[in-house]
Amino acid sequence: MDFETLNYDIEGVATVVHAIGNGPAVLALHGAATIEGIEWARGLADRFRVYLPHHPGFGDSGEAPHVTGMQDIVVHNLHLVSALRLDRPHLVGHSMGGWMAAEMAIVAGERFGKLVLNAPAGLNHPDHPGADLSAIGPEALPGYLAHDVDVALRYFPGGAECPPLETFLAARDKEGRALGNILKAHGMGHPNLGRWLSRIPNPTLIVWGEEDRMLPASQAPLWQERIPDSRMLIVPGVGHFAMQEDPAVVTAIGDFLAG
Repeated sequence: MDFETLNYDIEGVATVVHAIGNGPAVLALHGAATIEGIEWARGLADRFRVYLPHHPGFGDSGEAPHVTGMQDIVVHNLHLVSALRLDRPHLVGHSMGGWMAAEMAIVAGERFGKLVLNAPAGLNHPDHPGADLSAIGPEALPGYLAHDVDVALRYFPGGAECPPLETFLAARDKEGRALGNILKAHGMGHPNLGRWLSRIPNPTLIVWGEEDRMLPASQAPLWQERIPDSRMLIVPGVGHFAMQEDPAVVTAIGDFLAG
């Protein structure tokens, strides 16, 4: 089964969406980079139609210098759902995409089915701090992304799933600018996000790799206690790239969405 590439103009932003599979719609939101790719979605494609947009300024989508915070991306994605003509798709978000998905459900939860938050960013709880990205050198980054470092190394120069070096570096430069625009307002989160989570009406699964060094799994109960209809799945032996390290995580997500 091959991925399809869909192109949309969303309020002047050239937006690329990769799609695969058949069945109920799932909108899957990537994190602060597109480094890990989209191959993981094949694990849902036998049961769902998975839509994987590249955020403005990330991956194959056009740049969007007007973005000044997460709210701009939330509104962009709500426009995108309308352009895709999706009726209450399930919503899956990883890392920064989890923060994004949570804010979408907070303001427009009735437009979605179930919600999966995979190691979501956004809370910035002082007792459970995430890694300081500015202090992580390029050589150390794979160890923060996966407990099994060899899994993360597949996506870095020299790895089997990494594009040529020039392409890799150009993508990181482009996405670094786009990420900087999103973080202008409040950094990697919002100071009031925890107060808003009780507004999420969607049945929610919070997934976390127990060995996550980027965002600690100790944050998971904070999300679960604030989202009314939620449950946790803590996965032993994997890190931030839980879906890439253990395909059973993707299966568990599919079971939750289908249940």
